[in-house]
Amino acid sequence: MAARGLLWTLFLTAVFLAGILAALPDRHVSPVAGAVFVHELKREHFQGAFPSIRKNDSEIPPDTPITFHAQLLGYPDLPRWLRYTQRGPYQTGYLYGSPTTKDVGRQLIEVTAYNRHTYETVRQRVIFTVVPSPDTQMPYQAEFFVKNRDVEEVLPADAQKQFQQALDIMLEQKDWSIINITSALDRGGRVPLPIEGRKEGVYIKVGSRRPFSNCLMEAMSSDNQFRCSLEQQPVITCYDSFSPQFRVDWCNITLADLSSLSVTEGVPVWGDGVLEEGSEYNPPTDSPEKAFLSDYLLTILLPLLVAFLLCLLLAYIMYCRREGVHKRDRKTSDVQMVHHNTIHSNMEELRHMASSRDVPRPLSTLPMFNVRTGERVSPLQGHQDSAHVPLILAQQ
Repeated sequence: MAARGLLWTLFLTAVFLAGILAALPDRHVSPVAGAVFVHELKREHFQGAFPSIRKNDSEIPPDTPITFHAQLLGYPDLPRWLRYTQRGPYQTGYLYGSPTTKDVGRQLIEVTAYNRHTYETVRQRVIFTVVPSPDTQMPYQAEFFVKNRDVEEVLPADAQKQFQQALDIMLEQKDWSIINITSALDRGGRVPLPIEGRKEGVYIKVGSRRPFSNCLMEAMSSDNQFRCSLEQQPVITCYDSFSPQFRVDWCNITLADLSSLSVTEGVPVWGDGVLEEGSEYNPPTDSPEKAFLSDYLLTILLPLLVAFLLCLLLAYIMYCRREGVHKRDRKTSDVQMVHHNTIHSNMEELRHMASSRDVPRPLSTLPMFNVRTGERVSPLQGHQDSAHVPLILAQQ
């Protein structure tokens, strides 16, 4: 009986999980090393696979909020070259990145879609087969910063094609291709204020086998760099074909010449911040010994010396610069001194006369006082004398 009950429980659990967790067929994609890769996670593709929606095929709600979670199978996160982004539960999700030759091989990504209304989930395995690039490496690379776009707005194929066409027209050469797309937030950028028209910004890296044109070299000239330091727009002779669709920051351009394995002077190269596979971090060696006596004197003794000097100055002002009574009297004229002494003696005489006068006290200060007759009566005597005069006429 116990074994039968256990089997029945397992059967019900499997039925329950089958109703809550659904799966889609595997999907195969083939990114190319050295080129940007974008995989769209379309909401419509996952929306029809939810169990509650499969039962009502005729009533599929178009506004179902769906979010995604992607991870490398058996690991909590994605590979280092792959990123995931989704602006909101009603927008399309994207898996994008640029694999390198070290990433060539097979990688299995598990994508889970969540229905935010019913809490149902749908899973799909996306098999990434990274293949080496059939073309040679592009040694001349340029990176542009587009200020008026978010990364989700540049990932679609139409937006990439539009950017590449504008680049070909501007540089007058058609062998440029997009290598990588990176959000400005991944480069340490700040989240913009929630104001209409403010964007996060995106970095677009392109590569070519031909050397840089004069237009790009002019943007990196010393004169234009000086203008950029003054927050002014650089002067370039070629026509800016990116505007108005793409607002390129010409002061934030990176040029890299990999033909000689060197980078153009004064231009930094951004790394991914991830150690190579199998390598270890080697911390710096111990710093040499340093004498901290000068730091101690500067930090502790100098403030104490300043405080001591201030105390001496204050004591000199309070005790050595005071004017004594005799010195003050010597500086005061005789007329003023006679006037002051007269007022003082008169005040003392009045105080003496007031203390020695013998006049009756005011009636209001006596312990018992009849308002009508003005007679003073002791409070102890009022209880014994029945023929006393009442205080109020109505009491007669």
